[in-house]
Amino acid sequence: MIDVYIVGAFCTQFGKRPDTSVKALTREAYLGALADAGMADGGGIESAWFGNCGMWTEGQGSIRGQVCMTPLVQEGLFPERAPLINVEGGCATASLSLQGAWKDILSGQADMCVALGVEKTFYPGAPEKTVALFEGGIDCYDPAEWQAYYRAAGETAGKPFAPGTDRTIFMDTYAMQACYHMKRHGTTQRQIAAGAAKNHNMGALNPKAQYRFRMTPEEVMADRAVSFPLTRAMCAPIGDGAAAAIVVSARKLRELPASVRERAIRIRGWGLSGGKYRTLEEPGLSQMAARKAYAMADLMPTDIDVAEVHDATSFCEIYQVEMMGFCAIGEGGPLVEAGGTALGGVIPVNTSGGLVSKGHPVGATGLSMVFELCQQLRWEAAERQVEGARVGLAENGGGVIGFDEAACSVLILGKT
Repeated sequence: MIDVYIVGAFCTQFGKRPDTSVKALTREAYLGALADAGMADGGGIESAWFGNCGMWTEGQGSIRGQVCMTPLVQEGLFPERAPLINVEGGCATASLSLQGAWKDILSGQADMCVALGVEKTFYPGAPEKTVALFEGGIDCYDPAEWQAYYRAAGETAGKPFAPGTDRTIFMDTYAMQACYHMKRHGTTQRQIAAGAAKNHNMGALNPKAQYRFRMTPEEVMADRAVSFPLTRAMCAPIGDGAAAAIVVSARKLRELPASVRERAIRIRGWGLSGGKYRTLEEPGLSQMAARKAYAMADLMPTDIDVAEVHDATSFCEIYQVEMMGFCAIGEGGPLVEAGGTALGGVIPVNTSGGLVSKGHPVGATGLSMVFELCQQLRWEAAERQVEGARVGLAENGGGVIGFDEAACSVLILGKT
């Protein structure tokens, strides 16, 4: 198989940025990735993949990437006539964007591509846009199907399905899964709080993070209740941001300056999986995606030095370290509480601060994980640096089919 390398990666600061447009976020991420690759312009780029979920709420229902990139074409910063493909996959959108660029190179159709993920979710004067964006992540045609599914699962989990108007329905589904995990494996609210506190403390060290303050597990548990056992500090915030990555073939990499080659990150393995209406006892789709990625990379969970997982709530970190094989099923809570996923632990997870601290602009999240891993594997993560990191994993899920995400990506990266 053709080797593919990331030579440029960038992430904007995440946060509530009401005065920054999607076009401005696109420009910032794209130019940042070019600069990281040592490129003055994108003249060598042969295709682009643009990820976004919510521009339709602003009236731009189609050709989203073309609209955002046109000013860059006019200024000679992005090549004329280069094809651009739009991607949407819920919270996994940016990962799917990058995979599209990767496949363009694998197919031999291109030697250099760019992937972008851009999102605005904060509309202070029009909260209905935020609501509409998130409601698009679940079946809107047959809601009776998932409502009946959740009601039945609530009886099993010991937490009735009771959505509220002060939160998205996804917080209730995560809370139900957390309660089932607590019931079956003895996981505690404090273990979830320990993971949240760890990620807030990591986010305090990340200049790109939306939240940059430290927290203790006690402060996390004392925060406003969202849906038991989840408190506000355990849930990803609303915010805006963008991220981008430039990928090249091995042939193209050999033509680039030594300063670029030395910082190149190789894509070693990738797995995608699709969601279904599973029982609470069944493992999630991310386990299947992880197995595919490990097989392609010819690696095992013990070979991973650092990971970014999709902690839309802090329970997700406990669950995903199990699905990634970093510990046995049911042991995620003790692993997190004991500091196993902290900096210096057996498997540092979410050194960026994770979604709960770094933020979660839906269509940008997957590429922000890639940016963090590139920093780690290049040993450029400053106070967040995992000593000796050589192999990183990113797990990113999006949309909802029952208790599964609709789509899941597990990507393994390695330093050359």
